[in-house]
Amino acid sequence: MKKVIATANAPKAIGPYSQAIEAGNLVFVSGQLPVDPATGKTAEGISAQTEQSLKNIKAILEEAGYSLENVVKCTCYLSSMDDFAAMNEVYARYFTANPPARAAFAVQKLPMGVLVEIEAIAAR
Repeated sequence: MKKVIATANAPKAIGPYSQAIEAGNLVFVSGQLPVDPATGKTAEGISAQTEQSLKNIKAILEEAGYSLENVVKCTCYLSSMDDFAAMNEVYARYFTANPPARAAFAVQKLPMGVLVEIEAIAAR
């Protein structure tokens, strides 16, 4: 069985996908763009964008009854690897103890012209 997770505290999906899906003891959070759900606006700069993407992930996980401490894997998509260090600095503030496994790589282009998109998998 799968359960759709949705919250108004994160941006609505911009396509035919769910914010997250819970399956058994796992939650799969779709890639989160750095969009403020209250304003619909995108943050400026890689640090602010990383922060907003992680806030969105946190809000979705909380809706499902999970927290960032439950995250076991993240994938970070960057529009440029030149932003890796700045993204990593913000990311490290969200995962201070026992950080999840992670992949980070540059892609040619991200939706809405953003600099970062982050997806996560959490487990109980």
